[in-house]
Amino acid sequence: MRLAQSGQVDSGRAIVRRLLATLPPSDSSYPQALLAAAKIAPDAVTVASTDDALLLLTQLYFAQHDPAQTVQAAERLNRDYPDSPLRARANFSAARAYFELKNETRGCELIQQALDGSGDDVEFKNQVSFYASRCAAAPPPPTTAATTPSTPTPSDTGNRATSGPHTYAVQILAVKSAAQVDEMLTRLKVMGFAARVVRDSTGFFKVRVGHYATREEAVRSQRRLKQKVGGQPFVVDEP
Repeated sequence: MRLAQSGQVDSGRAIVRRLLATLPPSDSSYPQALLAAAKIAPDAVTVASTDDALLLLTQLYFAQHDPAQTVQAAERLNRDYPDSPLRARANFSAARAYFELKNETRGCELIQQALDGSGDDVEFKNQVSFYASRCAAAPPPPTTAATTPSTPTPSDTGNRATSGPHTYAVQILAVKSAAQVDEMLTRLKVMGFAARVVRDSTGFFKVRVGHYATREEAVRSQRRLKQKVGGQPFVVDEP
């Protein structure tokens, strides 16, 4: 960048190209190098990759537990590339960073933007929806208890399933910690399981896998999950 700023643009581009050729994308310096390449790009087509770099930076800073840098990179993407399809994923990381910074208002705004931009990606939408439910429940209205059907915590709605077809799922986790849920969703996604979050009336977030037509299918999945994830996953029925 200093070479480019001093007028030696071609030399700067050459150095950055060599750096990108040698660095693996997983290297922590790769997003910064990509961003530098975009800043000194010779044409608009190359510059378009800057939103890619900003998304990588956002995700990198979030993985490094640096919420301040996370929101800075994401907000820059929002400001400079308002039409970028990558904003949804950047905003998802930034929203969680804002939650760490105790800025619930901005965090929930970005969660809604991420949800609106999630498109047809069901897994991503499911992850974002978990935080959207947290935002919706932030100031619980006084009528919630009256309008929510009473469901005992351990029964998982087993007493209400009197009509309509049943499906079965495997429950892996039931906690009130958003961080624990997020970590488990990530682990399951890496292992190839499509997980979702169900929130009950007591505030517990339940991580579940599958919509199985029979209990036998669910039991087979439960055994696989126990082997891969550990813990005590168990089968629940869902109306």
